[in-house]
Amino acid sequence: MDTTTEHAATVWAPDIAAAAPRELCTDCGISRSSDPKRCGHACQFIKPRYADLEARVHGRARDPARPDELHFGPFRRMVRARLADPKPGAQWTGITTTIGERLLETGAVDAVLTMAPDPDDAWRPKPVIVTRAEGMAHCRGMRMGYAPLLALLEPARARGFKRLAVIGIPCQVYALRELESELGLERLYVIGTPCSDNTTTENFHTFLALLSEDPSTITYLEFRADYHVELRFIDGRRKEIPFLMLPLSKLPPDFFPMTCRTCVDYTNVLADITVGYMGGEGQQWLLVRNERGEELLSLLGDRIITEAPGTRGNRTSPVKGFLKNVELAAGGLPLRSMPNWLRPIMGWLMPKIGPRGLEFARARVEMKAIETVLHLRRAHPRRMKTMIPDHVWQLVERYGLTKAPGE
Repeated sequence: MDTTTEHAATVWAPDIAAAAPRELCTDCGISRSSDPKRCGHACQFIKPRYADLEARVHGRARDPARPDELHFGPFRRMVRARLADPKPGAQWTGITTTIGERLLETGAVDAVLTMAPDPDDAWRPKPVIVTRAEGMAHCRGMRMGYAPLLALLEPARARGFKRLAVIGIPCQVYALRELESELGLERLYVIGTPCSDNTTTENFHTFLALLSEDPSTITYLEFRADYHVELRFIDGRRKEIPFLMLPLSKLPPDFFPMTCRTCVDYTNVLADITVGYMGGEGQQWLLVRNERGEELLSLLGDRIITEAPGTRGNRTSPVKGFLKNVELAAGGLPLRSMPNWLRPIMGWLMPKIGPRGLEFARARVEMKAIETVLHLRRAHPRRMKTMIPDHVWQLVERYGLTKAPGE
């Protein structure tokens, strides 16, 4: 929906410019703005300053002496959570979109910048400006593809919006934080969702076609922390596929772009609150990072049920196996050398013996750190010195990966 009438639209999708050509770009939207040169200091894939920005946003950088901050970034507390009354159409129970609703209902913000489904393709993300609480229902669920969310900052400012909430993935949030002081906002709330691997919407449709004979009937897909992908269909059917049974060998080597394979921020450390699933053991996993994050969580009142996160299993062996596969890979997806007859057995075993809860989350963060180092060494060695923060080297050190001269 598009409109030129102030506040007339509940969900507004303004026209945005074409993306400027960039290397190692996830199209956060800054290259589509009136000053695309800002990418030079806003992009996390050039010279990220995580320690500095963490200190500015949260009052301090991550403290390796505090349990899990080396992996997950600064936080005040972590909880496992769910809404008492789940929202229909939500990816989980609807925590993220409900926070957006509450911000608009209470008048804390003028608008929420987030993603909605493209009218022509429900899987394609479309950046939108939501100005009324009821519009957040249109934004529930997962999308897959590049989404220039930050291209909405200028249209929002042109309409006089001074108090914003932004729901974004790490590469979007990093650029937002780099530019925050230039935006002239009275108030900014940042709700972050974790991200490790993105791809084009077209590639995602290829993946769906490998999972079902009729991919057009799939309405929901989720990579769950119990080592399964869950699919839901228009007719109400559900299908669960163990990770080890996914047809990854049939995907093209560039299915995941180099940006996503070299991302150093899985858990969205610069958000006020991160809402994900990795440490949730079937529920959502919230990292409240600062005072503003506490304020966001408090908006949910007694509608949210929280408890301490759990942790089980040992991540060391799975992460070592992942490291070996990435080392053997010829620049594409990690090799899967497990014989086919063994995969169903391991798919059944992994939810029972593999790392779960926070240990699963630690494993995924370490895997992403390993990918960053190995793929940059192979494809962009000259970028390693500026692209890899110190905390990433600390994460991979326990697996024998250390800086070489010039890195």
